[in-house]
Amino acid sequence: MKLHHLSVFREVMVTGSVSQAARRLGRTQPAISLSLKELESSLGIALFEREGRRLIPVPEAQYLLAEANEVLDRLSTVSRTMKSLGDAASGSLKVAAMPGPSNYLFPRYISQVLGDFTDISLSLSMRSSQQILELVATQSIDFGFADLDIQLEKRMGFLTVEAFSVRCFCAMPAQHALTRKTTISWQDLHDHPMGGLHSGHRLQRGIRLAFQGEGMRYNQIIESQFFIPLLQFVAMGQCCAIVDPLTVASEQQSNLNQGAVVFRPLADDLRYDCAIFTPRLRPMSQLARRVKDGWKAEILRLMQGLDADPLTPEIPPDGPIE
Repeated sequence: MKLHHLSVFREVMVTGSVSQAARRLGRTQPAISLSLKELESSLGIALFEREGRRLIPVPEAQYLLAEANEVLDRLSTVSRTMKSLGDAASGSLKVAAMPGPSNYLFPRYISQVLGDFTDISLSLSMRSSQQILELVATQSIDFGFADLDIQLEKRMGFLTVEAFSVRCFCAMPAQHALTRKTTISWQDLHDHPMGGLHSGHRLQRGIRLAFQGEGMRYNQIIESQFFIPLLQFVAMGQCCAIVDPLTVASEQQSNLNQGAVVFRPLADDLRYDCAIFTPRLRPMSQLARRVKDGWKAEILRLMQGLDADPLTPEIPPDGPIE
């Protein structure tokens, strides 16, 4: 018994006629009759009593019709589902992002790219970069977006990395005298009250080294785990801060501080590195690939719009470029 035999049989049962079944299926009458005979032969039972050109179903045919409906309807559902999955229009998606982008930019992008799809189940988590690396390395999520960790080497066999390197900006109160300048130098910020990340963060170490290299004093009075909270202190005039361009994009588009924070590019090329991480041992669905590739394009679009000079360095198998 083959599936096309069941399709022919159901059509004959529904229409009550070989000729009508042939028209609806786009086949010839002899082909329909042959399919019925092959089905009966494979089952070892006659499904119809033939009275001239009339086909009268036997009771067993009614049972087979119920079974054929269940099989063919289920197959049709599976086919539609697989097509929807292939078109990235359905399925489940489990992603995570570090706190800055996950406050505004990332969920806004996700909501836009998923659009009006109603057959998608989404799990969106806010996690630290370290937690995101662990989730990806253990193959627990479809992809994550996080800082590019310098301790990546031991996880490289379990994940893949699409990295971004972008120029940093100086955030300052809107009434600050430095807002008159087009770029901000380390000399401009010498001994100025500054907000920054914790001392172990890769970018924070780079900031301190840059100040030291110019013989300037980095006067950090506020320490935060993430960039976004620093802007509250900047808006209140308590400090300036060196921030990544994703924070700039988040503030400009959400207007959380209502114009009280102004951003200027740095005169020197201080870089912030982040990445999209995907599990190496977990095949990506079409939906996950579509969302991930779109997020990469969105990051580049946002960074180009800020003139943050986005670069996409290749990450060697043994870990990030220093």
